[in-house]
Amino acid sequence: MREIEASRISDTVRDLCIRANKVLPCDIEARLRQAGERETNPLAKGILGDLLDNCREAKNLDIPICQDTGMAVVFVRLGQEVHITGGLLSDAVNRGVSRGYTEGLLRCSIAGDPLRRVNTGDNTPAVIHLELVEGDECAITVAPKGFGSENMSRLKMFTPAATREDIMDFVVESVRLAGSNPCPPVVVGVGIGGNFEQVALLAKKALCRSCDEPNQDEYYAQMERELLERVNRTGVGPQGFGGDATALGVNVEWYPTHIAGLPVAVNMGCHVTRHASAVL
Repeated sequence: MREIEASRISDTVRDLCIRANKVLPCDIEARLRQAGERETNPLAKGILGDLLDNCREAKNLDIPICQDTGMAVVFVRLGQEVHITGGLLSDAVNRGVSRGYTEGLLRCSIAGDPLRRVNTGDNTPAVIHLELVEGDECAITVAPKGFGSENMSRLKMFTPAATREDIMDFVVESVRLAGSNPCPPVVVGVGIGGNFEQVALLAKKALCRSCDEPNQDEYYAQMERELLERVNRTGVGPQGFGGDATALGVNVEWYPTHIAGLPVAVNMGCHVTRHASAVL
């Protein structure tokens, strides 16, 4: 049994909150650059250049890439041979988020009650997803999620009669309806299967996978490629002004489901779909 101090988890989450908000993942930055090189619409090409300039200046000035520093979504893969000492895991994560947002001078955007709308002042509580796995390590991913894109997400409980094409139409329709709101070019996370609550989690997890890592199942990898092509044919374009680059990537995650159902969720990620990870 390996022991990990709760304070180490807090320190790690703090650092990940700051890093995720200030440094764009390499795959997203590279795809923005590639999109700019391929773009045929002059206005869209200029916008993509501005987006890259913004990312570069954020890094140089050590400031957030976007003013919406998001709700902190924290994925924890905890080895069964790990014993956390000195406090609860959830408390440790929330202490880290609080420190990351206050010490990192990140915008605090969390309303403590969804209807009474009083800001908590430190961006807590986080949304925490815990998965128990083999081993003696603790892997943590922090994915700050802005709500311009989050608000454009959709979920539909299809019947088993729905076809692959029906699902793809739903994904493309979701991007088209979202228009400029999620700050395209977007990253599209798609969840298929499971049940009502799990399919949304699958879509969220999909946004944390590198766009350069296709689904390990070739059937779904092909679906990702087809969806990306179809989404980019919508012409929504960068920031909704038209163009070739509506999406930087489409990631699909799936899970077995009930014989009577076929849940599908689409979680939109903006052009700064952020996440940072560490292993303790």
